[in-house]
Amino acid sequence: MSESSHFDYIIIGNGLAGLQLALKLSEDSFFKDKNIALIDPSKKNTNDKTWSFWQKDSSQWQSVIHKSWKKASVLTSDKTIHLELNPYAYNSVKAIDFYTSVKAQLQSNKHIQFITETVTSVREDKHVLVTTDKNSYSATHVFDSRIPEEFSIEKNDCISILQHFKGWIIKTETEAFDDTKIVMMDYRLKDGNQTTFMYVLPFSKTEALVEFTYFTEHVVKEQVYDDYIKTYIKDYLQIDSYTISETEQGQIPMTTFDFSKFNTENITKIGTGGGWVKGSTGYSFKLTEKKVAKIIENIKANKIPSEKLFKKKYRFYDKVFLKVLKDDNYKGEWIFKQFYSKNSIQTMFRFLDEDSTLLEDIKIMWSLFSWSFIKAFFKTL
Repeated sequence: MSESSHFDYIIIGNGLAGLQLALKLSEDSFFKDKNIALIDPSKKNTNDKTWSFWQKDSSQWQSVIHKSWKKASVLTSDKTIHLELNPYAYNSVKAIDFYTSVKAQLQSNKHIQFITETVTSVREDKHVLVTTDKNSYSATHVFDSRIPEEFSIEKNDCISILQHFKGWIIKTETEAFDDTKIVMMDYRLKDGNQTTFMYVLPFSKTEALVEFTYFTEHVVKEQVYDDYIKTYIKDYLQIDSYTISETEQGQIPMTTFDFSKFNTENITKIGTGGGWVKGSTGYSFKLTEKKVAKIIENIKANKIPSEKLFKKKYRFYDKVFLKVLKDDNYKGEWIFKQFYSKNSIQTMFRFLDEDSTLLEDIKIMWSLFSWSFIKAFFKTL
C-alpha cells in the first residue's frame, strides 16, 4: 500500500454528516496537518433534498440558507394552531447549495482529498482498511455514514417506522402563497387511518415546496404521493395553474435501533448510519452539528470520538413516542396537536434540540398524558 493511500481520517459519505464533519475538522487548527479523504460514489452536484432547521442567532450556514420564516402553522382536522417562532427562525437549505459551498471550502485545503468511489468493505487491522470498487486505503480512524447491513435484519427486533415523503416545488403565474409563514403540518388530507400530513415551504409568493409525508411502517407507490399532492394543491391551496420545477423523494428511518453498537475505538458511525436522526421526528440538521462538535471535542481530549454522543433521557422519550406511533399510528395527528397547542414553540424547539430542562420535559410529557402513552411508557421501561 502506497504512502498516498494512507490518511489520518477517512470519511465515508459526502452527505450532511460527512461534509459537516470534514468542514469542522478543516477549520480547527488542531487538525491542520491531518490528511483527510472523503469517499462517496456521487459527486454531489444535484439538488437531491431540502434540509430545514431552526436557529435563534445567526447561523454558520447563513450563506446557504435559501429562505427563513418567523411564523408557522399546524392544521388539524378541527383546529389551526398559529405559531410565532421568535426568537427563532425556521430556515431552509437546498442540498445543492450546501454541497457546493462546503466542497468549495474543502477543495482549497491541500490536506483534503475527494475520492469518487464506492466503499465495499471496512475492516480493522493495524489500521482501518477501506476497500472500494477500485482501490484500497487505510486510515487511523474512519467515520462511516453507511447504514449497517444488520439494521435491515434486526430492525424488527426494535421499534421502527419510516418517515417517507415526496415533494414538488411548484411555481404559479400569480401570487398564491403567504411567504412569511410555513405550514409545518397539515393533517386535513389523510391516507386512511394513518399518520400523514402535508408540509408547505413558500419560498416566494409564487413558489413553494409542497410535500406529502407519512410516519408509517410501509412505503407506498410513487403515484400515491403524487395523487395526494395534486389533490392538496387543487382543493386546499386552491391553485389550478402551476408548473413543477423540481421534485424530491426520500425515506428516513425513525427507530430505536442501536447504531452506536457499531462504534469502535477506530471506527465511528455517523449521520443516518450512526443513529443521528431524531427518532421521534426525523430531524437531523441541528443534531448533526452537535454531534460533530462533540466528536471533535472528544478527539482533542484524547477520547474515543463516539464517547457520550447520545443523551439517554431523549432516547427514552423517542422510544415512548415511537411505541405509540407504531401501536396506534392514527394518533399522530392528536400527538402533534397536543405538542403545539399545549406548549410554546420555543419550548418545543428546545425539546427537539435536546436542550430542554427537566421541568420542560415534564410539561411536554403531561401534555401527551393518555392511555396510549401510559401503556407505551411502561412497555418501554
